[in-house]
Amino acid sequence: MARTMHLGEPRVPTGRDSEVAAASSRILAGHLRRKSEVKMRLIGDAGETEVTIPAAAVELFAEILAQMAKGNAVALTPIHAELTTQEAADLLNVSRPHLVSLLEKGELPFRKVGTHRRIAVAELLAYKAKVRAARIRDLDELAAEAQKLRLGY
Repeated sequence: MARTMHLGEPRVPTGRDSEVAAASSRILAGHLRRKSEVKMRLIGDAGETEVTIPAAAVELFAEILAQMAKGNAVALTPIHAELTTQEAADLLNVSRPHLVSLLEKGELPFRKVGTHRRIAVAELLAYKAKVRAARIRDLDELAAEAQKLRLGY
């Protein structure tokens, strides 16, 4: 009997999964440079079928395989999903209390479901991109200042 899977559940690969993922990711990596859709042939108990995979999905699939090859758990979360504060903190790689302080300061929008806060994945990803861009800008400014002062950077 097939087990019902939920997108947000992390899948921890077995040793065999990691081996197969490593071999598959190497093969798939050769197709990433083209940035075009890929045709795959699926062979199984139901017969043989050819499917066309969009370029964006090929990139995502290659990343999933690469993470599985390393033995890392993988989960997919739809962009419209809402996360708990702990899940959101994990996604941002910060502590839950720090995330809650960001919410309370209004740096991230959220909604309440009863007494629980829920944060949209889209908002988290936008915030993460904004913070990353600010870090890059600050590092560029520091590097430029160091060069101006001839500090050898």
